[in-house]
Amino acid sequence: MCAEGLGEALIKDCEQIMQLEFSRYHQQVKLHYEEYLSLIGTFPQHLEVLNAENENTTIDEGQLQLIKHECCSPGHEKYSEYSTTESSDDIDKQEIDEMSDEDEPCFFDTEEYFGEPAISSVSEISVSNHCSENGEYGYNAGDAEIINVEVDDYNTLPCTKRRRKLPEPAEKEKGISLWSMIKDNVGKDLTRVCLPVYFNEPLSSLQKCFEDLEYSYLLDQAYEYGKTGNSLMRILKVAAFAVSGYASSDGRPCKPFNPLLGETYEAEYPEKGIRFFSEKVSHHPVVMACHCEGKGWKFWGDSNLKSKFWGQSIQLDPVGVLTLEFDDGEIFQWSKVTTTICNIILGKLYCNHHGTMDIWGNRQHSCKLKFKEHSLLERNPRQVHGFVEDTLGTKVATLMGKWDDSMYCSIGNDVAKNWSCVSTQNATLLWKRSKPSANPTRYNLSSFAITVNELTPDLKVKEKLPPTDSRLRPDQRYLENGEYEKANAEKLRLEKRQRMSRKLQESGWEPRWFQKDTGSGTFRYVGGYWEAREQRKWKDCPDIFGELSEHSTAAAVSN
Repeated sequence: MCAEGLGEALIKDCEQIMQLEFSRYHQQVKLHYEEYLSLIGTFPQHLEVLNAENENTTIDEGQLQLIKHECCSPGHEKYSEYSTTESSDDIDKQEIDEMSDEDEPCFFDTEEYFGEPAISSVSEISVSNHCSENGEYGYNAGDAEIINVEVDDYNTLPCTKRRRKLPEPAEKEKGISLWSMIKDNVGKDLTRVCLPVYFNEPLSSLQKCFEDLEYSYLLDQAYEYGKTGNSLMRILKVAAFAVSGYASSDGRPCKPFNPLLGETYEAEYPEKGIRFFSEKVSHHPVVMACHCEGKGWKFWGDSNLKSKFWGQSIQLDPVGVLTLEFDDGEIFQWSKVTTTICNIILGKLYCNHHGTMDIWGNRQHSCKLKFKEHSLLERNPRQVHGFVEDTLGTKVATLMGKWDDSMYCSIGNDVAKNWSCVSTQNATLLWKRSKPSANPTRYNLSSFAITVNELTPDLKVKEKLPPTDSRLRPDQRYLENGEYEKANAEKLRLEKRQRMSRKLQESGWEPRWFQKDTGSGTFRYVGGYWEAREQRKWKDCPDIFGELSEHSTAAAVSN
């Protein structure tokens, strides 16, 4: 160092500085070490206290107590309007949460996704309606009594172990610019341009319809409330369900696959107590119909989107009515609000849901929800506000929240006169969005969405699924497995086949499992699918994903 021009005095100063720093570091390490030893020494005392408390605590394993909260304070927002006392079920749930993937005995959607206990699993519940002196019903969120609940056979249904992440990609994906795609196809018929699978997520639009049922436990709760005569809480839970279907759209940058004409999708989730079926019933216009059966309720509807392109955004206006019918005859109907997908070419892609949703009931109550439109100056975006009215037009409850997070309600004297003064403080939690998946990939799928396209062992049995099921679509399956070259090739082949759909429809093609109701104009499920599945008889279901020769093309069109 001296040869390089550094004097000995400077070198000694540097050594002293280094020694001083090392000395301070050594003192800090020694201090942390002594604190650690002190902490370890206090463990036996804490264990003795815990053991003494456990010996004095008795847990009733046969019953749960549900206590309805009068309000939901900021410090307790993660809880629902019902709270379970500490029981063996709670301890088991904590133990399951702490287990690793390999140790976990069974995977339940409800335990993974839902923050509040499902009322659908009770055989007995008591929620009181109080009648005021003037004869009108006065509803109070705190009117529920402490009750004993017995678990029925709903939780004894067989469970299916479902995956928690998508398969690891077999290839490295290459990014593609949408602007370059548009530039390279200027002047061409865009309906004949095959977009690469890079812009797709490994789900079809039929499966996206099923994502609206992720929080189906809200309908189970609504059913139980109706059985006790609490029609107000029933419509509040229905409204929360109608909003919850939008939560899965948050941060989803890719579009689903457009189903082929006649393509179907089934979902049987015994752990949730539901089974769902959907079919693409029209290609021009594109219409998909669905039907779902739950515990004490049925849900059906069809969807058709009218799109408008505004340069940097696409506006999607849904056409169609969704219907929910409970076994006691009460019916609710509503239509979805407008969706705008922004920053199509430049910027970060995001979607916004806006408009008014009217939920019509055939008995005591109806509901109106307002989805606020996104604004650059809005500090609190994605808000949803609304109210419930009785048959006399009196507002009996107020709703507030966000479509990507949670919904709350205020009942009785807490009903706000206008939406501007609505607050979640002292309100009752109706619904809370599930925690995001630990393995979302670039598609940003929710934990529930990850299971939708899975071929579980029981579905891999030969002919268990019809040849029209979305899980058997090759380009979608290749994309999920990360085989992008094969996925692009299959997508091109199937889109050539898709162009036959209009000719098939014009020649008299009819959907297999749905029929259009002449009165309402809605496609209704005609039945027979689950019976055919049980017998594995799919002779009337064509192999829509297979190779299509020129002879079969001509025959299909002529028929």
